Amino acid sequence: MSSVSRKSIQTLAETISRQVKHFNKAEVEGLLRLFNGLMGDQAGSGRPVHGLDRGRFRNILHNTFGMTDDMLTDGVFRAFDKDNDCFVSVKEWTEGLSVLLRGTLDEKIKYCFDVYDMNGDGYISREEMFHMLKNSLIRQPTEEDPDEGIKDLVEITVKKMDHDHDGKLSFADFEKAVKEETLLLEAFGTCLPDAKSILVFEQQAFQEPSEQ
Repeated sequence: MSSVSRKSIQTLAETISRQVKHFNKAEVEGLLRLFNGLMGDQAGSGRPVHGLDRGRFRNILHNTFGMTDDMLTDGVFRAFDKDNDCFVSVKEWTEGLSVLLRGTLDEKIKYCFDVYDMNGDGYISREEMFHMLKNSLIRQPTEEDPDEGIKDLVEITVKKMDHDHDGKLSFADFEKAVKEETLLLEAFGTCLPDAKSILVFEQQAFQEPSEQ
């Protein structure tokens, strides 16, 4: 879906607010106004616009929520882009933010798993864990081979979370591990915003148009 005209925002918000959890109609309207503004910024590219493209979406994650790891922001984009058309539509934007900002633990477990499942095969493999941990951990300059430390960490993680012992994490493995220890929710890197970022975003997005 392309950008939304101001006239249709209220009508669209009414429809979407019935389908999306955690936001009321006024909040959905705020998210649609924000989406509209972002789409307007993007429209100058001269290409057909069907939603937020990967670059624009990653900028939002970086500037608004402090997510700077390209591998993880790509994963967040995939988790939002449910129809895999390489754009985040207005409905995908609202549904994704519903989980990102106010999701239940179950919703966040599914979301984080989708982010970490880099190739979309339904598993988090040792190789995927290695790449994500390599990106997210700060290397010590004194380490002779920091990759060895990351490999050790992958093995420790697999041992702790791989309940069916098949050498990779299925959704069931990940869900069980996180429900036993919620700190494991973001085991492979930060893909959820912190409370302060959420508060700032919501204050900006949900204020009345006259205040903007």
